[in-house]
Amino acid sequence: MPLVAMTREMGSLGMDVARILESELQVPVVYHEMINNLADKMRLRKSHVIRLLGGKANLFERLTADKTSLSIYTADEMLQVASKGAVMRGWGAAHLLRPVKHAVRVRICAPFELRVQRMMRRLDTNDRDAVATEIRNSDEAQGAIARRHFDIDWQDPEGYDLSLNTERMSVEQCAEEIIQLSRKPDFIETEESHRALSDLALQASIKAALRADPSTRGLTFGVDSEGGRVRLRGIVHTREEWKNATRVVTSVHGVTGVKSELRVTAEIRAPMGE
Repeated sequence: MPLVAMTREMGSLGMDVARILESELQVPVVYHEMINNLADKMRLRKSHVIRLLGGKANLFERLTADKTSLSIYTADEMLQVASKGAVMRGWGAAHLLRPVKHAVRVRICAPFELRVQRMMRRLDTNDRDAVATEIRNSDEAQGAIARRHFDIDWQDPEGYDLSLNTERMSVEQCAEEIIQLSRKPDFIETEESHRALSDLALQASIKAALRADPSTRGLTFGVDSEGGRVRLRGIVHTREEWKNATRVVTSVHGVTGVKSELRVTAEIRAPMGE
């Protein structure tokens, strides 16, 4: 199924491009659809999650939110949706899906002042300063997500397969460029690219399950997967943590086998002479 990951830049006309892609590629546009599941997993109000992801949360909301859980659960939701084909806007999707060869990663952009003028017309307001502030806050939120999740600059062109400027190109032209790229041999879904996406999705589900279970919530270790076979690597403090981690991972749908290379701190022998 076609898979397109786009930036979410206010006033860029990206949503208009996405709607054409939805119709032509026959896959859904995804953004707010994931909010309900995220809110349930985070045990937060839907509005709280929207403000966190949009950079509009107040100090109290930021302090009371578990950013690690938000990161883990967001990746899980995104990858489950991506596995069915979609046009995904925002969330750092373009960077999360970098290992998936059939994912078309696109930045839809426009000069800042043009974006301000567009949003002023859309909102039917003459308050340029308020609109400019809103756009800056949105951009800063996208940047924060990219830095926190991927340690990258979201505006770096190397992070995309295609960058399109709607000052110079119409919405229709942008959509056509993306559609044509998605149909080229390098971006057609193959068994290999499908497996890569499935492996990423399974790893995300495992990390989400570990985070959700009270007995493994605080554990941090590596998770690799290949065709349902999972390898755990890293260090845990006790044999009980080792058992709990294996139990939780084994219970995740899609896992067909678990190889635990986790080492228990108390059982690691110090080198001779120490």
